[in-house]
Amino acid sequence: MAVIAHRYGVGQKIEFLPGKLDGAAPGGTYTVVRCMPNDGKDREYRVKNARDGHERVVRESQIQRGPGSPLDRV
Repeated sequence: MAVIAHRYGVGQKIEFLPGKLDGAAPGGTYTVVRCMPNDGKDREYRVKNARDGHERVVRESQIQRGPGSPLDRV
């Protein structure tokens, strides 16, 4: 099985786009704190909210490149 690299790197700004099942999780700008180990197709990241400092784990399918962030890694 091939290991697929994470698209976003530590320190990169991303936009979190919460879905219906994410409850009251605030969307907006976050910073990637850690790339989490994951053997699934949807990689996970630990991210920190730019406004309140709250950290959470999000899936790659829930985020996109943030404003002023360098290009995604491919």
